[in-house]
Amino acid sequence: MNLDFKIKNLLLICLIFLGVFNQYYSQNQTKDGFKTGADQPEVYLPLLKGKTIGIVTNQTGLMKDRTHLVDFLVKNGIKIKAIFAPEHGFRGNADAGETVKNGVDSKTGVPIVSLYGSNKKPKPEQLKGIDIVVFDIQDVGVRFYTYISTLSYLMEAGAENNVEIMVLDRPNPHDGYIDGPVLKKKWASFVGMHEVPVVYGLTIGEYGKMVNGEKWLKNGMQATYILVPMKNYHKKLRYAISDKPSPNLPNDKAINLYPSLCFFEGTQVSVGRGTDTPFQVYGSPWTKSLPYQFTPKPNFGAKDPFLNGQLCYGENLSEYPNDLRELSLEWVIKAYKNYKNPQQDFFLKNLWFDTLSGNDELRKQIIAGKSIQEIKASWKSDLEKFEKIRSKYVVYEN
Repeated sequence: MNLDFKIKNLLLICLIFLGVFNQYYSQNQTKDGFKTGADQPEVYLPLLKGKTIGIVTNQTGLMKDRTHLVDFLVKNGIKIKAIFAPEHGFRGNADAGETVKNGVDSKTGVPIVSLYGSNKKPKPEQLKGIDIVVFDIQDVGVRFYTYISTLSYLMEAGAENNVEIMVLDRPNPHDGYIDGPVLKKKWASFVGMHEVPVVYGLTIGEYGKMVNGEKWLKNGMQATYILVPMKNYHKKLRYAISDKPSPNLPNDKAINLYPSLCFFEGTQVSVGRGTDTPFQVYGSPWTKSLPYQFTPKPNFGAKDPFLNGQLCYGENLSEYPNDLRELSLEWVIKAYKNYKNPQQDFFLKNLWFDTLSGNDELRKQIIAGKSIQEIKASWKSDLEKFEKIRSKYVVYEN
């Protein structure tokens, strides 16, 4: 009896461990011979030896053995003058939109320079004495996720200051397909700098190649761009990622739903910031006909979440099939139809929805009651034009 109890307890502990592990790493595990750019030091160390470097990275800049790239480079005698920290900071624990402060990395003593807030692009004095900047960040393959904008600004600064840019490539969890409206230039912002769709089907290394090749940087400049590609990577497969890319994308499920649910950030509907399931639920106090209930409260990833303390009615998508390979408009349209609030429009007054969409057409189509099929058909010609550009920069097999 006692032995049975111990065995059951042991099984329970194993199941809990697997559940926690899978929360972060449930995508297909590493394929035979697969290596990220960071896991190929034999390629990049010879190019960095004897040079003074900067590095743009965060908590996702890990090698296969969980060593951080910064620690690995320091150990191998590479002189790092500055760590440039993107949105969410070097350790990845700042809220979306929160000011990231400059500082010093306590482990290595390397100065940290924020590339967020008022200083999104490295200044000439911040690049002084630097020969090359290494970029190693886990992206999620969605236009409004700001790490691709950080890369674009970095490349621009590199071109202006004669500093080389090296990208260590990583998997894209939304690779192998394109979807969503293509951004119109007048709607360009930090959540969408270039005329690409919401889901653009390129790794961050391929994306940088495209920005450079198409001369999308300011004044058509081009950076000296070095890509360290992955080994044995396939665009249609899904890979484990090194760490959660930001506080509110804690697992594969949230990353998978992100292109579809992020539109809610431009509405009176919460995407679950301030809950245990950010980007896996949606709801508001004014969609009472929807079945699921939750109340956003301050937590590690959201110090003052939208609709803080208010009971929200919506849907729980945390059990949704894991590999949704399209941008779904189902939920934003459903919420719009169920929204009942005479005091406030569904869409925020600042039209952040249009900024995320990259145009004002999607909002107008939803208001006009267009079907999902009609809306998606309106993206078709722009997507076909983009595909012609994209195909020039694809490095990996589908």
